[in-house]
Formats: sequence, structure tokens, C-alpha cells
Amino acid sequence: MPTLDDILEHIGEFDLFQKRAFFVLCLLSASFTPIYVGVVFLGFSPEHRCLSPGVAELSSRCGWSLEEELNYTVPEQGRHGESFSSQCRRYNVDWNTTGLSCINPLENFTGYGNRSSIPLTPCQDGWVYDSSGSSIVTKFNLVCEDSWKLDLFQSCVNIGFFIGSLSIGYIADRFGRKLCLLITILVNSISGVLMAFAPSYMWMLIYRFIQGLVSKGGWLTGYVLITEFVGLSYRRTVGIVYQVAFSVGLLILSAIAYMIPHWRWLQLTVTLPNFFFLLYYWCLPESPRWLIAQQRNDKAMKIINRIAKGNGKKVPPSLQSLNPEEEDGEKLSPSFLDLVRTPQIRKHTLILMYTWFTSSVLYQGLIMHMGIAGGNIYLDFFYSALVEFPAALILILTVDRIGRRYPWAAANLVAGAACLLTAFIPDNIYWLKITTACLGRMGITMCYEMVCLVNAELYPTFLRNLGVLVCSSMCDIGGIITPFIVYRLAEIWHELPLVVFAVVGLIDGGLVLLLPETKGKTLPETIEDAENMHRTESNRETSPAVQRRKKVWSMKKLSSEYRKRGCTSK
Repeated sequence: MPTLDDILEHIGEFDLFQKRAFFVLCLLSASFTPIYVGVVFLGFSPEHRCLSPGVAELSSRCGWSLEEELNYTVPEQGRHGESFSSQCRRYNVDWNTTGLSCINPLENFTGYGNRSSIPLTPCQDGWVYDSSGSSIVTKFNLVCEDSWKLDLFQSCVNIGFFIGSLSIGYIADRFGRKLCLLITILVNSISGVLMAFAPSYMWMLIYRFIQGLVSKGGWLTGYVLITEFVGLSYRRTVGIVYQVAFSVGLLILSAIAYMIPHWRWLQLTVTLPNFFFLLYYWCLPESPRWLIAQQRNDKAMKIINRIAKGNGKKVPPSLQSLNPEEEDGEKLSPSFLDLVRTPQIRKHTLILMYTWFTSSVLYQGLIMHMGIAGGNIYLDFFYSALVEFPAALILILTVDRIGRRYPWAAANLVAGAACLLTAFIPDNIYWLKITTACLGRMGITMCYEMVCLVNAELYPTFLRNLGVLVCSSMCDIGGIITPFIVYRLAEIWHELPLVVFAVVGLIDGGLVLLLPETKGKTLPETIEDAENMHRTESNRETSPAVQRRKKVWSMKKLSSEYRKRGCTSK
């Protein structure tokens, strides 16, 4: 009996129906951007200083300019051995004292020989922010002693990603792609709106966690759904372009954030369009592949006929019956020990876990560090997003020509070297600094795409889904700790996070060279096959016809595992 791929060859592997479905799902992919990296704008930290009672009245009476007010009333940065004393400390004096001089008011306080001897005290009455807009930082005063709460805000999103990717994946496999997608869209939309009206930091944290819990799982479900609609030869390209839609979302986010510099309105603006995605109930059918796997062939055939009608074709009578795509044979039960029991698979597991971790830390870290770099945050964000498009193009052009290992290692080395160079380029050559940082962003984007592809190619069939699941979980673990790396280390030295990124990336560049090349090789079926992948001779095919058949069979197996896990780069 024919498989779904056989039928799609006759009714269109990527024709009008699939293109329409692909377009509407790409809108979903682009809408994921504000949740994944929106902290850059929602959590923007402007220049700030302590609010000192009486200073405003004194400044008005004396007719000071802003520069004079800061010079007379704000501690100099770095005094008393504290690098942020001008932002988090104020003079412990009463500015409402009568008779203060307008020339040098601090001299009016007797008992102090000079300014450096005046004691400082933490900000007790709030802060003054030099910004015309607002962010969660300015709203909830997430600065100084409470600055770690901004790190926690982003970490909660990644904790939600980690939990949600596992649970949402199960729901999609158990109850269907379409139902899962609609539920995640609804919960994400409601929690996003509630976050915009959050009355306190704690409530905002809860709503953001809920968004993380469903948003990435929904994004993965959209990825799975579109790859299950198209034919075999289009799945890899469709998967990459679906992720390119995420990069388009980055460009749109920077434009919206520039036009709406107030965090509550920005949050509403990027959330409300999600409610329109509920129209997918009428626009998108259930995945026919999932229905076939659930032995619901009659309903699957109805959807196949709908796809054929949308493509202006008919299903041939000889292809009206379906055959499940799973291969018959002994079903092996995978275990976590299988990932570390044998030497080669153990090596693959450890390297891939580190690579997923590295990709997440560098990708999110470079975006967050750009947000505190001090330049034009909107233009810098826009320029760095643009480099993701050539990264995807390079990936498409190289993986089937050059192979996986060397472009992967080169991309890691470029990312690491670019981070190191960026750290030591002087701020007065800012154009060179941002250009180098963008080069690092392009390198790590390629690494992110590559690890998703190679991860599934290195494990035997029965272990592949578990291997991808365990290794890719390090992606979210990396996302949890990245905010603390960026924001806490930057307090020690602003460029220290980049040095850490460089070391992590360069190590990964060397480690991926220890993995076997998978270009042109069939997917391993057994533990023994996976253990022998590093022996190139054992995977050569003498007959071109046999090699073509094996390649098609391998792509079918690989795409099946991608559908199970929803492996993606974000």
C-alpha cells in the first residue's frame, strides 16, 4: 500500500495548498520573537540615579542645567570603591536645608572637609530615569540591589520553554497537532495580555512563565505541522525557511519597539495579533501523518483529498488506501543509559549537549549584551538580525556540498573569535565593534541550525528521539543561566560576558571536529551502526542506484524523527 509521501508525489509535494499553510504558519513563527528575545526592549535599563528629596526644588531655585544638577548632587561614579555609586547611592544629606548655596551646595554642610568625606546611603525614595519611554525596569525599579530580578524575568521564560517543550510535545503526539496548536495560541495570547496589565513584578513573572510554558511548544508544533504537510524533498528547506520567518520577526520587533517605547503598549501590540491565529481552526486541517499514525485513515484521506483539491488535482484511485510509514520489525525500548553506555555514542551525547548549550548561551547572550552596549539599541538589533538571512543561505548551500563538520566548526570558531575581538575593540570605533558582533551573531546562528540537523543523524533509530530530546534540553538550560552571565558579569567588566562567550564558542569549535561526518551517510539503525559511523569506509556505497535509494530511505527516517521531536534551532 502507498505511503503519504507516495500520494504527495501525485497531488503536489509543495503546491498551492501547502504554500498557503506554510505562509500562515510562518506568521506564527515570526510572532514568537517578542517572547524569545523581547527582554531587550521590555527590560531596557536606561541611565538612572537616586531620587533625592529637595533636589528638584533646589535646582529650580538656582536655575541649574541638568549637567550642573548632576555635578552638584550626584556622587561621582566609582567613588568609595563602588563602580555604580552614581546610580545606586546618594549623598546622605538633607537637601531641604535652608540657605544652601547655588554654587557648591555641599560646602554648606559643616563637618565635612571635602566631598569625598560625605557618607553615601542607598536610594530610599526611588530613582530618576533618563528615558522618555518606559520598561519593566523603570516600572518596577529593577536596578541596583534588585537588578537580578531582570535576570530572573528572562530565566523564567526559559524554564517555561524547558517544561513546555516536553509537555506540549506529548500533548501534540497524544491529541493531535491542530488542537495542541490552538490551545497554546489561546493560552499564550491571554497570558500576554494579562502581563501587559500586571500590577506587580510577581504577577508579571507568573504571566511570563505561562507564556514560556506554551509559546515554544506551540512554535515547535507549527514546525511539525508544516513539515508533515509537505513532501520529502521539501522538508528540510521548509523547516529552515520557517525559522527564517523568526528572523523576519526580529526585524519587525525592532521597528515596533522603536515606534512604541512604552513596555505595556509594546507588550499589547505584539500580543494582540496572536488572537487572529485562532482562525487556524478554519484555515488548517489536522496533520494527515498524525491521523495515519493513529489508525484514522478515513479522516486522513479526507484531508488528503482537501489538499489535492487545493492544489487543483485529484488523488488517483490506485492511491486511495494508506499504509503507515513506520517500519515493521522489533521495537526496541530506549533508555537514558543507552546514551552513555557505548564509547562513540557517549562521546556524541556529551559533545552534542555542550553544543546545544553553547548555541543557546551565545545566541541569546549576544542579543542581551547588545541591549546594554550603549549604542542605538533599535538599529543595533535590526542590523544583527539581518545577518541571520545569509546564515541560513550559507547553510542551505554548504551542508549537502561540503558536509556538516567543517562548516559547523568554522561557524563556531568565527562566533568565538568575533566575541573575543568585539570585547577588545575600543568604543570609539563603534562601527567596527558592531560589525564584528554581527559576524559572531551570524556564526552562532549557523551553529544553531547545524546542531539541529546533525543531532538526529548521529543516533540509531530506536534511540534517536530520546537523544534529540535529552541533548536539546541543554538549549533551555543555557537560556536559563544566560541572563545571569550577561548582566552580572557586565557589572564587573562590561565586556567580560563576551570573553566568556568566546571561550565557550572556541571550545565548541574544536569539539564538533570530533564528531563523524554524516553527509551522504545513511541513518544508523542499530547501536553498532552508530558506533561505526566514524569509520568512513564502512558507509560507502559502490552502486549509485543503491546510494540514491538509501538516501531517500534515510530522509524518510530523519523527517519522521523531526516530526516526533519538533527539533528546531530556537
